[in-house]
Amino acid sequence: MALELDTPALQAHLRDLAQEARDHRFDVAPNPCVGAGVLSNGKLIARGVHAHWGGPHAEVMALAAAASSGVPRAAWDALLVTLEPCSSFGKTGPCSEAIIAAGISRVVVGALDPDPRHRGRGIEALVKAGIEVINLDGSVLLKDQAPHFLRWLSIDRLRQPSPWTVAKWAQTLTGQLTPPKTSEDGQWISGPEALAEVHVLRGRVDGIMTGFGTVRADNPRLTVRSPGQRDDPPVRIVLDSDLRTPPEARLFEQPGEDEAGGPVLIFCRIGPDVGRARALEEAGAELLEVRSVNRTSLDLKAVSQRLHERGIQRLLLEAGPRLTAAMLEEGLVDQVCIYTGDMRGGEGPTLGNTLLAVRLGERRDLEVGNCSRMDAFVTLPPGSH
Repeated sequence: MALELDTPALQAHLRDLAQEARDHRFDVAPNPCVGAGVLSNGKLIARGVHAHWGGPHAEVMALAAAASSGVPRAAWDALLVTLEPCSSFGKTGPCSEAIIAAGISRVVVGALDPDPRHRGRGIEALVKAGIEVINLDGSVLLKDQAPHFLRWLSIDRLRQPSPWTVAKWAQTLTGQLTPPKTSEDGQWISGPEALAEVHVLRGRVDGIMTGFGTVRADNPRLTVRSPGQRDDPPVRIVLDSDLRTPPEARLFEQPGEDEAGGPVLIFCRIGPDVGRARALEEAGAELLEVRSVNRTSLDLKAVSQRLHERGIQRLLLEAGPRLTAAMLEEGLVDQVCIYTGDMRGGEGPTLGNTLLAVRLGERRDLEVGNCSRMDAFVTLPPGSH
């Protein structure tokens, strides 16, 4: 058929879909950014992208758009997808099953799944179901399309898995994470637009982690509020080596009508004070003991490993400069999301020197209300070469 012979046209469509999907790479990581489209008479009648972590995959979005396009299903020539459809259950069901259920007869694939645990399985499922698969592996280059995904699948990461960690903080123009005492409300560096974005981000992670210092200074709730997705709120995690978190902290209050909060986990040193442990457990916390590296600091790699074992794949770090710097220095941060407000001055140290020692890769710069926002992938931690 003409479709099978017009490989350059298919490759051009795949590259176009891949470029569109790349716009969402910071929102889907550690997942790959994937684009899909439905072809009819040589034209793309529908497109779809994987837009955010936990959301529907590109294939599902493209098929839904095609169903609403008015083009009869019998006129759908092929589904184009930039990466081999997934074959396993995660935040969503396998795309291979969704494609089979849609009744489409031909799928064009721009790159094979690089994960050795899944490579080829999606195509195998489609072929077994009688779907013709045109494998154009190499039409989309993952080293350009989704290098973060390849780092996620590196041998070292597979041997010692840890959550994909996004470090988020707000800073003043001079780099402080605490606003000056003369600020109007005395608390927020970010404006309302940035604060709303943070709740969207909270709704798209498995866990939110902070340190006792932030609990003591800010008494946060770490909940998800509108416009964030609240049906499956993230686990709330506190690193508190000596269990100084008060049982009456706002973490343990019942969520309000417009908010949702996940379970509270507190990491502490092995052999904690029995009375403090009992009081926090009665307040609703689950305590996890891990080794410490000195009298005041927990082993952050051990914490990350325990979180991964509990199924936390995407973690949001909302902490002060000390814990954030320590996570960066340990190589446990994969991505940064930095809001810079329009005020100068502030209290406490900055993260400037720590960031200078970190190699940042791809970045995205946005304006959000009175703030600028930078998203970037961490490609090498301090001290790496």
